[in-house]
Amino acid sequence: MANSVVHWEINAKDGPAMQKFYGDLFDWEVTADNPMGYGVVSAPSDGPGIGGGIMGMGDVEPPTRVTFYVGVDDVTASLEKAVSLGGSIVMPEMQVMEDVIIGIFADPEGHVIGLVKNIPM
Repeated sequence: MANSVVHWEINAKDGPAMQKFYGDLFDWEVTADNPMGYGVVSAPSDGPGIGGGIMGMGDVEPPTRVTFYVGVDDVTASLEKAVSLGGSIVMPEMQVMEDVIIGIFADPEGHVIGLVKNIPM
């Protein structure tokens, strides 16, 4: 299916505490040994599911939210389409890693949805 959900993310006030909470609750291995302290949860190798991440947002507003990310071919075009349908841009297109571009919008009711494009390396 085109434009499928490819990633989820939990943004929290206290990233390490939430990484421990969800790791303990669901027996997830959360790996946060990176400069951002982003807790990576890998997709299971033996069944259905997608990977995600858990991170601390500190003083960013809103400090907590759960977001799913949809894979798209063009982040900016998808953001513009969301706006044309009554949504709003929360975060414009941004390259967050060498091979990943994201953007975030809110739908007309305020639900926050992420868009992601992986750049082939």
